[in-house]
Formats: sequence, C-alpha cells, structure tokens
Amino acid sequence: MKIVVLDGYTENPGDLSWDPLGELGELTVYDRTSYVESPLIVERLQGASVAVTNKTPISHATIDACPDLRFIAVLATGYNVVDCDYARQKGILVANVPAYGTQIVGQYAVGLLLEICSHYGHHDRTVKAGRWQDNEDWCYWDYPLIELSGKTAGIIGLGRIGQATARILRAMDMNVVAYDTNQSEAGAALAEYVELDELFARSDVIFLHCPLFPSTEGIINRQSIAKMKDGVIIINNSRGPLVVEQDLADTLNSGKVYAAGLDVVSTEPIRPDNPLLSARNCIITPHISWAAQAARQRILDVTVENVRAFMAGQPVNVVNG
Repeated sequence: MKIVVLDGYTENPGDLSWDPLGELGELTVYDRTSYVESPLIVERLQGASVAVTNKTPISHATIDACPDLRFIAVLATGYNVVDCDYARQKGILVANVPAYGTQIVGQYAVGLLLEICSHYGHHDRTVKAGRWQDNEDWCYWDYPLIELSGKTAGIIGLGRIGQATARILRAMDMNVVAYDTNQSEAGAALAEYVELDELFARSDVIFLHCPLFPSTEGIINRQSIAKMKDGVIIINNSRGPLVVEQDLADTLNSGKVYAAGLDVVSTEPIRPDNPLLSARNCIITPHISWAAQAARQRILDVTVENVRAFMAGQPVNVVNG
C-alpha cells in the first residue's frame, strides 16, 4: 500500500520519526507540496491509497484525479482542507486527530495574556540594550503592569481546550465565565455559564476557544466589541475567521480594546495588508500554539493508529463516515 505525506515538515521538522508510518506501507514523505490547488498535489498522489495531509488541500478535482485513493489522514483536528462530502461519495474515508494539544493550547493562550500584562519580551530587550544599567531609577516599566487576580475571564467555547484554560485561570484567582451552546458538568465545575452578551459585558479578558462554524464566524466584530468593557483584552488561538480583523484593528487603535494576543489570523500565512500588523498593542504569533514536540508526537502517534485501523478494516476517528 502506497502512503504519501504531502506536507510533513511542519509536523516533523526532524525531531520525530516517520518510521512507524513507514512500517505500514510504501511511504513517501514530502516536506511541502502546496497550500493551494495545484497539479503537483495530483502528481504526488498518483498510485497512493493513503494520503496524509496537514494543510495541503485535497479537493473534489484532486479526488477525481487520484482513483487509487482510499483513505485521507489529516495531521490535525480541523479537516476543512479536505472535501469530505465528496470523499464520502467516492468511498474515501477521512480521519483526523481529535485531541492532541489540549494542555499546550490552553497554556499558550494564557501565555499570550501574561505577555500582554507584563511585556516580558519588551523589557528583556531594553535591559540587553543597556537601558537598565544606565537608568537613574532602580527599575522602570514602559507599559502598565496588570494584575489578573480578581478579574473576570470570559471563555467562548468551554470544550477540552477551554476547560484547560479555565483551570489555569482559576489557579491565578480569576473569576471565570463561559458561553457554550453545549454545556457540561465538567464545564460548570470550572466556570459560570452565561449568555454571550453577559460574557461580553462582564469580562476583562475574552478567550476564543470555539470551533469555526457559520454561527461563530466573525463573532468578534464591531457590534460585539461595543458590548464589552472599555480596555478589554482579547485572546484568540483558535481560528482566525472568528474575528473581523478590521473591526478589531480599529478598536485596538481607538483604545476600546486594550490589547489582543493572536496566534491565528484569517489567511495564513498572514498577508502583508492584514490591518492587525499595524494595530496598537497587538501580539501576533505564527499559529504555533499546537507545536510543542510532545503535542506533535501525539499527532503522529494517532495518525499512525488511524492508518493502521483503516488497513485492518476497523477505521477510527472518521469525520465523514
């Protein structure tokens, strides 16, 4: 059985091993193929029964041009890069990795908040530039330092990652409220469930941990920001299109939103005309919340098991079955 990994470098830049996947068939690993529709994708999938992809798209046209394809393994939780409905029509199963980065993504979200509150990186750079040694006072700070204890954090989406974030916030003595259309006992033990407008009104910090659906696309926009406290902080390391970026940039520049910490944007890699690049108090990192080695190892382990289970006729983690 021929197995082709289309874009393996981000998952494994050299610190993991593809050998367990290679034991399941004739394996070819490409570091990169294309992040847009391309004849190269079809060329590389010729004769392959199993395609492994992270962000390389597998479209209706690609599926039609690859008649040997029987299984698509996505090296991620999100699987919108695959035309799953058409794959199902063609008898091709698509599997994902449903949970691998719960703790690290929650940790990263809180890390973005802590950087906003204390500006560690900025002050480190000023010290190394000689400013402290030349300072007439024994210390200095260039931004307001924010104490989080007693403040209210609102989490939109209280699933596994939202709950991981809530645990950290509660340990920091923050009050936690949450909005989720699917409430749970586990969530209720960590946060007070409220309606969305109440969350907007009460929160000093808002975390986005919800999936991207038509109902959540653009959930942070000019109208919803108007319902928030002046000086609110917004953290998003879920999906970029949850935010209307021009609206967030405008309200950052006006001061309505004090700061934003983002690990995702609407189009990735980020475009040079993205308005958030020049917005005030906006931290942007290149979609790396998930990328700790331990998390990537879990992705690879689950993907190997997804392929193994498919070959055994007992597929798991199928998203289009």
